[in-house]
Amino acid sequence: MEQIDRNTKLRTVLGEMAARLKRGRDLETVGDLLDFLPRRYIDATTSGRLADFEIDDTAVLMATVVSATTRAMQRRKGRMLQVTIEDADGKQAGLVFFSAYGHESRLIPGVRALFRGKVQRYKQSLQLAHPDYTLITSDDDNPYAGGLVPIYLAVPKVSDMQISQSVRLALDHLDDASDPVPAQIRTARGLVGQATAYRLIHLPSDHADVGRGKRRLRYDEALVVQTALAARRAAYDAQEATARPAVSGGLLAAFDERLPFELTKGQRQVGEEIAADMARLHPMHRLLQGEVGSGKTVVALRAMLAAIDAGAQTALLAPTEVLAQQHERSIRALLGELGEAGMLGGAEDGTRVALLTGSMTKKQREKVLLEIATEPIGIVIGTHALIQEHVMFADLGFVVVDEQHRFGVEQRDALRGKAVRPPHVLVMTATPIPRTVAMTVFGDMDTSSLMELPRGRQPIVSHVVPAAKPGWLERTWQRLAEEVRSGHQAYVVCPRIGEPEDGRVDTVATEAVEPLDLEEAYGDQELAEQEPRELTGVYQLMQRLHDEPAMKGLRLEMLHGRLPSDEKDVVMQAFGRGEIDVLVSTTVIEVGVDVPNATAMVVMDADRFGISQLHQLRGRVGRGDAGGLCLLVTESDNPDTLQRLESVAGTTDGFELANLDLELRREGDVLGASQSGYRSQLRLLRLTHAKDVELIEQAREDATALVARDPQLAGHPELAQMVRSRLDDEQAAFLERG
Repeated sequence: MEQIDRNTKLRTVLGEMAARLKRGRDLETVGDLLDFLPRRYIDATTSGRLADFEIDDTAVLMATVVSATTRAMQRRKGRMLQVTIEDADGKQAGLVFFSAYGHESRLIPGVRALFRGKVQRYKQSLQLAHPDYTLITSDDDNPYAGGLVPIYLAVPKVSDMQISQSVRLALDHLDDASDPVPAQIRTARGLVGQATAYRLIHLPSDHADVGRGKRRLRYDEALVVQTALAARRAAYDAQEATARPAVSGGLLAAFDERLPFELTKGQRQVGEEIAADMARLHPMHRLLQGEVGSGKTVVALRAMLAAIDAGAQTALLAPTEVLAQQHERSIRALLGELGEAGMLGGAEDGTRVALLTGSMTKKQREKVLLEIATEPIGIVIGTHALIQEHVMFADLGFVVVDEQHRFGVEQRDALRGKAVRPPHVLVMTATPIPRTVAMTVFGDMDTSSLMELPRGRQPIVSHVVPAAKPGWLERTWQRLAEEVRSGHQAYVVCPRIGEPEDGRVDTVATEAVEPLDLEEAYGDQELAEQEPRELTGVYQLMQRLHDEPAMKGLRLEMLHGRLPSDEKDVVMQAFGRGEIDVLVSTTVIEVGVDVPNATAMVVMDADRFGISQLHQLRGRVGRGDAGGLCLLVTESDNPDTLQRLESVAGTTDGFELANLDLELRREGDVLGASQSGYRSQLRLLRLTHAKDVELIEQAREDATALVARDPQLAGHPELAQMVRSRLDDEQAAFLERG
């Protein structure tokens, strides 16, 4: 028998059937067909009872033909066929075919078949009109000898049995010897061969077969990602960087002496990990994750000062101008005279801090660019403006990327490319990452975590506010006003900008609620099909709050991403000085905004935000010593939605919420596949399942060992081909989060 591989065109094996599979499901190669896995299985001996289905359901059931009659149709030419079928319970239903041709010779009393069709009611009886069906025979061409019948996504003019027969034909021609996973790994991990796995899934004898086959394919998915990440780690380790060892008695030591607070144990430990990395001759590539308010900025600043002590310049890349400006203000405040070298009152052994954003005037930008190129500036903080072609550094040695998931790979590479030699890179996120996601997406980086909050930080209390209940929303505004009148400040967050006073209607804010498509995000079809409602906008809410009795006399201001940069900066500085009582904003304040006097937050339409985003927003309050209050307002009465919000309200543990978010979301969303425009490669692997976590750990260990021995996988061409075919260049680049 001629052997084929996964890339062989289906028409070579299947002939005319290949065209239908291509048209119906875009299945073009043998590999495409094998990866077209069954959605579920029914047992030919026991499953598929009529009682399992409701009216208008698409039924898939095994049944026996009891009777079949044909008669001439009254209003048009031809004969119709009426069939009565009976399931394993003895319950009957009618089938009707308005053209008997081709069916009357097959659907005769006594035959068994797999039927698929929409259940309807006709004259008090159940009926399926023109159902698809596959006869169950005992001849050699029957692929269901084991008893389990695989059910696939519907393919026009192709039955489930025809798909099974096509798969069997393809498997009979497949070269079993060309397995991408080396034999010694398969033996050590108790894995069946890849061809065997497909046979067990498509042509199973029992559910145990299906389990063994899927375990192998789940391992393949894990190995593809882990091999790509191991190769990326090896490539980083092969690069040469300038070592930036710690210097005693330098700028970092002076900074530590003036700190008004004591570093946490976690901050000291992470600082030591970063220092050890920077002392190496290979570039650091480390992820720093931590709870909102855990002190990541201080850790990053200490690492930047250590790099400056070692003769390097440093850069901090922020996703928004609001966050970049906030970083500049907080870093200047922390450094004091240490950040004013060469200025009146500045420390002689200090450094300089500069801000570079797209909204700066040409004169301002040219001055900063000159100082960056000639080296008096040690810390450059900026947005995408940092990666413009005309930005030149004298000696960029250390890069911090804040909220790294908001940047594309090309943008991060562009900043790294401004260094003479590969710089040491620290990427930060305030969104805690489940361990399995860290292994799967961030596996090319070393990871540090800040689990504890600084001393004196008070807890944040959260409550869900059902806006439809009489008086609850009014009480929300009263509670907000109480916080303000006790000397504090508050945020109100809206999911959209809304309609400005001039009547022009803005679209949903670019920095707004993410994601809006709840069915896509959570698979919540019931919620997605509810009557769409208009989301709360900043402009509309500002007007409502001005008219709200409880808010009378309070100083309200608004902030959103469409305001000019100078206006945003003026508003944020005024809020920071306490000149604004309530800031009505979009999610532009989600990260980096640090106003210790802000103790209360109201999130409107909270059900339209993801769990992690709500946790991020909530982290803007309670940053002082007075604690915090977060009220999650929703008009939804969907039980799943309310439970999701209650989960957020019930804990401030970001890592617990991250795991919950992972359980609710599809793996593709967590890994960014939907946002990147690509289908997730994790079709079977489930990052929340304990057995799959074990597979990921095994695949990571195996991939690391394989790449260490053979970085180019020259001795494993089948594995290299599997990685290339399942992760093209753009998908592989998407995995590189740092």
